Amino acid sequence: MSALFELVDFGVQIGTRRGTAHIVNGVDWRVQAGETLAIVGESGSGKSMSVLAATGLVPSPPARFSGQALFRERDLLTMEDRERRRVRGRHIGFVFQEPMTSLNPLLTIGRQMTEAPRQHLDMPSGEARDKAADLLNLVGIPEAAQRLDAYPHQLSGGMRQRVMIAMALMCDPEVLIADEPTTALDVTTQAQILDLVTRLQSQFGMAVVWITHDLGVVADFADQVAVMYAGRIVELAPTSALYRTPGHPYTRGLLDARPRLGETEAELATIPGVPPDPRRLPPGCSFWPRCPYREDPRCETEVPPLREVAPGHLVRSFYSITQRAPRDQEA
Repeated sequence: MSALFELVDFGVQIGTRRGTAHIVNGVDWRVQAGETLAIVGESGSGKSMSVLAATGLVPSPPARFSGQALFRERDLLTMEDRERRRVRGRHIGFVFQEPMTSLNPLLTIGRQMTEAPRQHLDMPSGEARDKAADLLNLVGIPEAAQRLDAYPHQLSGGMRQRVMIAMALMCDPEVLIADEPTTALDVTTQAQILDLVTRLQSQFGMAVVWITHDLGVVADFADQVAVMYAGRIVELAPTSALYRTPGHPYTRGLLDARPRLGETEAELATIPGVPPDPRRLPPGCSFWPRCPYREDPRCETEVPPLREVAPGHLVRSFYSITQRAPRDQEA
């Protein structure tokens, strides 16, 4: 079955005064209608850039793209700008990371919510306003009709995020892209947003691409998880398999770094070192300098391929760490 939204060997390079930065390198993933794909990794791993560039939200130049970004088997990269804007506005909805900077402080909530359906669906203003009120009510905002005349600064952070979700749904999109939508929210509001998106996905049958740095957020939410490091996918697996048997050292490090209730350790586990400079990526595995499991001499000189270690479970490594202890523990 063909994917609804798919990246094929996708890459993003940006020229700088100090050399070319390889931000995204050969990324492959796909998502079907009704599925949720979570893309996780540290800041700077390329997870947001890969999706924003694929949908035409990164200017070219200075960025250069390679590979394909397929929506219903049509390549967004080769479309004319006007056609790509129609697809992006009509069929792909976005929930950005910080609603206070994504929403225009000078325009009312109603003005901003009704712009997309009037532009892409030729919906009359009155009908668009009624739909906006219905969606605000659907995402749990009280007195929805009155809130349409409010400005962003008059709403709380959680309410602004709900407005962003409602706005993304105004054109009944087939794909919802959520870029760190719960990062700045408290844990209670975060749980409410996750429940809301799950309920809306079930109701509308959308595909969801959820971008986050927090593996704990997507444990019970995503169907698949793609773990990115230094612009590459290092592990792609069904969520249950990834949490049960992580196959890449970086994934294991992220899971070990999560705080757990009842722990008495003085410090959280950390991954030593820092991610590599995208202008000077190492010739081999990008995680090699930080890896506590490194043994194969190829790790330093060859980029490992994504290989299948179990059905549907891909790991970018020359070996699996499932049954292997870190080198310091072996010593």
